[in-house]
Amino acid sequence: MITQATAFMIILLLIGIIAKNQSLIVAVVVLLLIKWVGLGEKVYPFIQQKGINVGVTIITIAVLVPIVTGQIGFRELIDSMKSVYAWIALAAGIFVAIIASSGVELLQTDPHITAALVFGTILAVALFNGVAVGPLIGAGIAYMAMRLVAFFSSFGS
Repeated sequence: MITQATAFMIILLLIGIIAKNQSLIVAVVVLLLIKWVGLGEKVYPFIQQKGINVGVTIITIAVLVPIVTGQIGFRELIDSMKSVYAWIALAAGIFVAIIASSGVELLQTDPHITAALVFGTILAVALFNGVAVGPLIGAGIAYMAMRLVAFFSSFGS
């Protein structure tokens, strides 16, 4: 008998195939294989607890490759600081990192938000060719929006 969770994952797999989204396809297949070989109880908690940190570490490694290979050095960094766009990118990097840290806090203190964020990320990955960093940044944006709603709601009380 197929469980609701397995049916949901198969639907996500079909969405990934239709949308030709390799990341979603690989993620669903790996998770289903872990489940079907009986390692879910041991592996899923680790992935759930450490997966974001591992993912961020892998992304950080990928971003640092041009530095370690010598493609980007101090000269390129100094030259880029002469550009207005570089300053915009710097500010955006700082802003997103701050938002993401708030997202981690929200996901830890309000886990029911995770379902909506994950679903939003899945839709973005499957239908809009997005990248699955959405839950963390989405949680950060949600956290900021919730704070704004709370702030403005306090004026009505």
